[in-house]
Amino acid sequence: MMNSLEKQRTEFANRKFLATPLSGLIAWLLVGVSGLIFPDRITVWVLFVTTGCIVYLALLISKFTGENFLDKHKPENVFDGLFMYTVGQAVLVYAIAIPFFLIDFTSLPLTVGILTGTMWLPFSWIIKHWAGIFHAVLRTVLIVLFWYVFPEQRFVVIPFTIVVIYVITIFILLNRTKKSI
Repeated sequence: MMNSLEKQRTEFANRKFLATPLSGLIAWLLVGVSGLIFPDRITVWVLFVTTGCIVYLALLISKFTGENFLDKHKPENVFDGLFMYTVGQAVLVYAIAIPFFLIDFTSLPLTVGILTGTMWLPFSWIIKHWAGIFHAVLRTVLIVLFWYVFPEQRFVVIPFTIVVIYVITIFILLNRTKKSI
């Protein structure tokens, strides 16, 4: 018999949540490094490929963090499905990012950086913790600010900003208490 929704939510909220943010951190770190050493025309493809692979990298990393997303023997949890919908939401935002990219390629770190970060808001609601709100709001504010302040360095400053936010968020998740939002 399936557990109650509240019990499933509690079980979901008690997880580590390391694989996905580590995957995002690695992807954006690669974009930032690419921005430092390659021309923008190469870095845009690094951004597309690495951010498009975050979920697949998270599947791999989850085997090493003990989360094992592909474990067929763990009990069914409806919040896993909801979380996957947020992942789907993050993929669909490329429909906004690509047309703007075709007009101004430097919009890519702005659009992909902000739009894929929106999945952190429902995550915060699911786990009843402010970490996701912190991540999404700080990420949005800093990306917009740095997009205007560093127009020539958008493919470096914005990815490294996202990396720093991931590091802070991972620290928060590792040290979170059960305080509700």
